[in-house]
Amino acid sequence: MGIEENAAGNFPQVERTAYVHPSAVLAGRVRIGSRVFIGPQAAIRADEPGPDGVVEPIVIGDRSNVQDCVVVHALGGTGVEIGTGTSLAHAAVVHGPCKIGADCFVGFNSVVFNATLGDGVVVMHQALVEGVTVPPGLCIPSMTAVRCEEDVRRLAPATPDMIAFARKVSQTNIVLAEVALTVALTEE
Repeated sequence: MGIEENAAGNFPQVERTAYVHPSAVLAGRVRIGSRVFIGPQAAIRADEPGPDGVVEPIVIGDRSNVQDCVVVHALGGTGVEIGTGTSLAHAAVVHGPCKIGADCFVGFNSVVFNATLGDGVVVMHQALVEGVTVPPGLCIPSMTAVRCEEDVRRLAPATPDMIAFARKVSQTNIVLAEVALTVALTEE
């Protein structure tokens, strides 16, 4: 795994119960919580200083997962916070300033930029969420752009099937992290 210092001298902090794939890159002021799974080719970079020279953190909450080829980054002077139990699916981009609540799902190739997602929000595949606050429990359908309050008002609650899917993805990735970490420790 690539663990890199940023220009401000910050190194990533990874809880010992988290698993980070060897091909993932963590740079700068990144904090990875317990039982987190970071997949192959994921890039999590807290390396862009704000006007005051401070790099704000990127925090990945406990039991979350950042799957293959996900990018998490932030504009200088801003950060990213990912809540507990949240899934960022393959090739999603989360770019700060951004706050994603607990138990959310961000689908394949989706982009979340300059946005806040409440707890339990489900963003399906290839969606764009930009410059808005999405209240808890709503669903953003695949291929949908949500860029203003009018777009947010049109959203419906996530269905029980979507919520169950998001939970299953989260639970599966917790197991993947535990198994991968066990295998890695056995090989040492």
